[in-house]
Amino acid sequence: MLWDLQQAEYIARILLAGICGMIVGMERKNRSKEAGVRTHFVVACGAALMMVISKYAFFDLVTDSAFHAADVRLDPSRVASTIASGIGFLGAGMIFVHKNTITGLTTAAGIWATSGIGMAIGSGLYLIGISATFIILIAQIVLHLNFHKNKTIRPKKLIIKGVKEEGYQKYLMEEFKKRNINIHDVSVDFSDEDGGRNYSFTIDMPLSTNEDEIITLTGHKSSIKSV
Repeated sequence: MLWDLQQAEYIARILLAGICGMIVGMERKNRSKEAGVRTHFVVACGAALMMVISKYAFFDLVTDSAFHAADVRLDPSRVASTIASGIGFLGAGMIFVHKNTITGLTTAAGIWATSGIGMAIGSGLYLIGISATFIILIAQIVLHLNFHKNKTIRPKKLIIKGVKEEGYQKYLMEEFKKRNINIHDVSVDFSDEDGGRNYSFTIDMPLSTNEDEIITLTGHKSSIKSV
């Protein structure tokens, strides 16, 4: 019965780690980033699972007299180190470099930090894992605030759907430059409906620029929302 209770505790650790990962992932999802709730949930659960295995899966070997006679030593920290390095490969796949712009760096760092949360909770350090979750969440929210915000501009996200013309992005960026609209981020994906491309521009729009003018300028079905 005692062993069953122990395994129930391990399962609870994995579940708690997943919940903490979801909390961090919700902030990323709300900003339409590459990795959202599911990715952070799986990373946290996986890290917690591997820490539980690392710490508790070899008790039978510890009590095995033949194992001791062979003078073999266990090192649970080795699994923790492989988690940290392994998550690095996952995070690297989220970083994109386009010309002089780097995107996905904060999301990759968040995935790496989320694995640390899972490792902490999986090893039984509940307070540290939960505290780290909210420290990361608060930092993500607070550091996104623009304390020196220019009152003459408005941060916006422009969504354009169904683009089929070649060179469209270059054309639009030139038009933005003429209107003193700064571009912070651009993402492109292909539409399953008509085979066109969907663009997402994160821009700083001057107060003097009308949103209807920008939508007309795109020449496609588009929408603008506040960031």
